[in-house]
Amino acid sequence: MFIVSSYSLAVILCFVTMLCWGSWANTQKIAAKNWRFELFYWDYVLGILLFSLLFGFTFGSIGDKGMGFVESISQASTSSIINPIIGGIIFNLSNILLVAAIAIAGMAIAFPVGVGLCMVLGVLINYIAAPVGDPFFLFLGVGIVVIAIILDAVAYKKLSLSKMKTSTKGIVLSVLAGFLMAWFFRFVASAIAADPEITNPGLSEAGKLTPYAAFFFFVIGIVISNFLFNTYLMKNPIEGAPVNFKQYFQGNFMSHLSGIIGGLIWALGTSLSLLAANKAGYAISFGLGQGATMIGAFWGVFIWKEFNGGNNTVKSLLFLMFLLFISGLALIIVAGNQ
Repeated sequence: MFIVSSYSLAVILCFVTMLCWGSWANTQKIAAKNWRFELFYWDYVLGILLFSLLFGFTFGSIGDKGMGFVESISQASTSSIINPIIGGIIFNLSNILLVAAIAIAGMAIAFPVGVGLCMVLGVLINYIAAPVGDPFFLFLGVGIVVIAIILDAVAYKKLSLSKMKTSTKGIVLSVLAGFLMAWFFRFVASAIAADPEITNPGLSEAGKLTPYAAFFFFVIGIVISNFLFNTYLMKNPIEGAPVNFKQYFQGNFMSHLSGIIGGLIWALGTSLSLLAANKAGYAISFGLGQGATMIGAFWGVFIWKEFNGGNNTVKSLLFLMFLLFISGLALIIVAGNQ
């Protein structure tokens, strides 16, 4: 299997993760305007599943280092199978809760609360479990990135003309989404062998998985839970009338393809994050990936022109946000190189 052998390569992969996590949502914009998120989400999950198989049977099976994809799955212990599946279920629930929070409270509230909490708590959880990197630079960088997320929210709120009061329900959903999302990475990481180059694991590594196999079981958790969570969401939508499976099969080719591509992009980012963690550490890999908020903001500002019409205050906040993001990410990188 392909293994990340240097810290510099791990950082590059983390930046690809950031790009993927911050860009996949654009695929929903190229779907038909009447194509609901609940219908889009089925194709999104299908794309994730297809990628997990493709990645496992290619990069997860080539070379003479470590166990192959099929071999790793065949020797997996019960806990190494269950933990990533639980991680997939947790991620899927948290992702849907975040969508609900955005619909109720707006992006300006849901994103900084949900993603900010996810980043801080997620880095802390993963660092305690696997303390790799300088904690001072790591958490200083995380703190600066959180401030950048808050500035992005302030800019978005100043641009909005809405006078509606923030829903308490929306804030609660944001907190729940962020709290849950902070945990999924650790469940997957707990199933991965500490040294992926071990071909015949000893007792301490018996039953552990390669990153490719762990990602596959994680995706199984997403797929299984989607039949529960998304089916419920279709019948009880956050916004609009209920939708059904008949409407899904009536969708045009481009709408289905956009969802699959979105899933492929997100899955690429997540799998590379797991691969990079071997050299960068899970806390740093997770923390850098959460810089996806900056990428999302970049798309919104420069491509989709979502901040057009903003005054000088909004522009200043956006400039400061990007500056802080870059500074925070630089400190996280430095933390792993100490």
